[in-house]
Amino acid sequence: MARTSSLSRPIIEALYTEALVLADEVRAVFTAGTREPVTGEDAFVRLALSTEGLKATTRMMHVLAWLLNQRALFSGELSENRVRLHGALPPDRGADEKQLALLEPETRALIAETERLHRRIARLDEAWRQHFEMASPARAFQERIGREFGRLG
Repeated sequence: MARTSSLSRPIIEALYTEALVLADEVRAVFTAGTREPVTGEDAFVRLALSTEGLKATTRMMHVLAWLLNQRALFSGELSENRVRLHGALPPDRGADEKQLALLEPETRALIAETERLHRRIARLDEAWRQHFEMASPARAFQERIGREFGRLG
């Protein structure tokens, strides 16, 4: 896989489309929590749905905001300096395993998908902030071995 020195518009556009579709799915699933409770519906399930829905929605809004900043950078609406100063992806607040256990498998899978997308974007954000100069784990290991042999010699 070739190393890149920056993000490209096609990468950002593809991620933006993916994020929009996922955000729409999240909205569709979690708007059910705003309806009146059905007779006999478990209050703990409604609470879990509401809590995890808020986290998933917030996670997706953070991802979309990051991607919109990148799109604005590509279109010249924002400077790179401004995006670097104010456009960091906020850390994720992961799902609560106890709350997840109360939800339907499809809902849990959707939440997991939002977490995976956030992690992918977080890796891109970190790499972009370091100007894609992160060393590969193999190279770091080779350098460490070289330093150790240098101390022995």
